[in-house]
Amino acid sequence: MKYSDVSQDIRALLQSHGVPEKEVYLDSENSGLVFPQALDAMQASYRAGGIGHPSITHRKGWEAYETLYTSTLGLAKTLHCDPGEIAYTHSGTEANNLAITGLALTATTRKKIVLSAVEHLSVVFPAEQLMPQGFRVVKIPVDAEGFVNLDALAAHLDRETLLVSIAPVNHEIGTIQDTRAIVDLVKDTDAGIRVHFDACDAFCKIPLDLEGSGADLASFSSHKVYGPKGAGALYVREGVELKPVLHGQLSTQKLWPGVENIPAIVGFTTAVSLHQDHADAYPGHMARLRDRLINGIRETIDDTLLNGPPGLKRSPDNANISFLYCEGEALMIEMSLKGVYVSSGSACTSRVLEPSHVLLAIHRKYEEAHGSILMKTTPFHTQEDIDYVLRCFPEAVRRIRSLGPFKKGG
Repeated sequence: MKYSDVSQDIRALLQSHGVPEKEVYLDSENSGLVFPQALDAMQASYRAGGIGHPSITHRKGWEAYETLYTSTLGLAKTLHCDPGEIAYTHSGTEANNLAITGLALTATTRKKIVLSAVEHLSVVFPAEQLMPQGFRVVKIPVDAEGFVNLDALAAHLDRETLLVSIAPVNHEIGTIQDTRAIVDLVKDTDAGIRVHFDACDAFCKIPLDLEGSGADLASFSSHKVYGPKGAGALYVREGVELKPVLHGQLSTQKLWPGVENIPAIVGFTTAVSLHQDHADAYPGHMARLRDRLINGIRETIDDTLLNGPPGLKRSPDNANISFLYCEGEALMIEMSLKGVYVSSGSACTSRVLEPSHVLLAIHRKYEEAHGSILMKTTPFHTQEDIDYVLRCFPEAVRRIRSLGPFKKGG
């Protein structure tokens, strides 16, 4: 097939899909909803100096630098860190790669990287790419709810350990780790071991104080906080040495070459500011809708499994449910026909017929993992949205189960 033919195929697919009576977008794990105020701030930035290069010494450059400086001050205040400890990237994936690879490039004797078994692939893959250079990657097991086994972690900490990377909130199953216990364990064992948080799913969902956390590195993503795609950041504690992993003309960022995406950064930091302004409302709102969604599905559909912990141990936005005797990809398409947009399995493996490594790590069987659906509530959703989703699910599940090869008792 020619690349030029793909557009026609996509258009035909969309036409056959039809127009649903209502749309509810629950796929914020992959990409999605953006605060209108963040979009407005981006447009204003383009009009007021966003075209400038912040390291160039003319008016437009100075305007861009002022915008970048002001945005960074606000982000640093939220993160409880110094503005100089923030390095901008263009995504959370880039931030994770910079943290792991950038630290590894400084290593001399320490050649062990310790991860949990449920880390995001943008953490796992950079670590594994270092193995041909003599690094060893150790994955710490988790329990059935996704909590890291601290005894196993302690057993693998030694003078060869360079880095421990554990997400405060798991992307797929929403498990909220006891990061204080993890950091204390690592630093009490050996203060020279660096700790990295992939905080993309934690930021603005749970309290996060970098200064008090003890973490050395932490990654963030704009689109995970309902800002635009194209912006991310890495916190690098003062005194922690990293080397760049990309090379080119530097701007204001010593660790990431190229021109900063000023309007995207403005949108990112505006979204963060909105979360701060509504910190007493947004998490509770999302958690109530999350529980309504989870409880409604489990009360109306037989043979379902909640993946991850319940209640306060779970991220306020996360609902991950396995529908037994049901193929997740087919169920995702069936729900799409009804205007409900969810994801099947891991966001980064949704086009590969392999079960989520996270679900396998919490001891789900292959068929249970393949039947998983991940949904995330947001400040934008209403009770009516969730009720519509709950009306759509039973019929969709019955249809997919009737068509699928997996039968109860079979």
